Amino acid sequence: MQLNLHANATTTPKVRGYIQQSPLSDRKLAAELGVSVSTVRRWRQRTTVADRSPTPHRLRTTLSPAQERLVVELRQLLELPLDDLLVVTREFIHPAVSRSGLARCLSRHGLEDLRTLKAQRTTAQVIPAKPFKAYAPGYVHVDVKYLPKLNGAPRQYLFVAIDRASRWVYVAVKPNKCAHTAKAFFKAVIQAAPFKLQKLLTDNGKEFTDRFTPQGERDPTGRHPVDQVCAQEQIDHRLIPPRRPQTNGMVERFNGRISEILTTHHFASSYDLTQTLQRYVYLYNYHIPQKNLNHKTPIATLQSWKETHPQLFNKRIINHPGPDR
Repeated sequence: MQLNLHANATTTPKVRGYIQQSPLSDRKLAAELGVSVSTVRRWRQRTTVADRSPTPHRLRTTLSPAQERLVVELRQLLELPLDDLLVVTREFIHPAVSRSGLARCLSRHGLEDLRTLKAQRTTAQVIPAKPFKAYAPGYVHVDVKYLPKLNGAPRQYLFVAIDRASRWVYVAVKPNKCAHTAKAFFKAVIQAAPFKLQKLLTDNGKEFTDRFTPQGERDPTGRHPVDQVCAQEQIDHRLIPPRRPQTNGMVERFNGRISEILTTHHFASSYDLTQTLQRYVYLYNYHIPQKNLNHKTPIATLQSWKETHPQLFNKRIINHPGPDR
């Protein structure tokens, strides 16, 4: 019989069985066998005579279990290479994680090879989601997300605008979500966007439309501040059907990413929260490739559009360098 004993083992399985069955005291048995008292006590407490695995019961890792789950989700959803995932992890999850530690984390979850992951995606039986109708840059989805209260400060709101064709995103933190605040945000989007806005899609909130009244639904009057800006800029303002938030699903999915940041970070102040969100949007626009964009970033996608459709743009598109690590 082949025995797999630890290199520093002082007893054999036969001796261990004798220890477990002997009526002698620990000290007498240790003196008889020429081993320590702690060795005798250890084997008397066990029910087997085989060595246990030398692997530590608790692995010393930089990432917490919750952070590891977030890294795994990013790897599976975005299919980021290791170096790109390292940039995102250091920026938003844990600044001290090492490249080797991140690689071991992926290996423990069976995600070390992107080719294997993509092959599993291809063979999986997934019901295909209905894609958005293809549009050129200029069709913008807008929504508002509630931000958490910090240290008793008043609640703030995150206004989000995302372009359907390129996934380019613009956000702003506002103290309220009234109609005039929405108007100011929309005018800021028009100024910041490198393309000409053609269509605006929003929900039926009072900050965006006067479609609903206490008496029920009606046609928008056109006197709402957002509608007035759209009329001045010749932009088609469209509203989603009532109780159909999935129509605005593109911006809702981005809001889901914001929710992950809010639940995995501690913010010392409202300023800290705002700066973190702005850094993430910068990283999202310039440095995170997306599968729906053929693994290109939103800015790179806009550059490709400008080469083929320059009439859609009114500004230069500058691709900023990556983070210096």
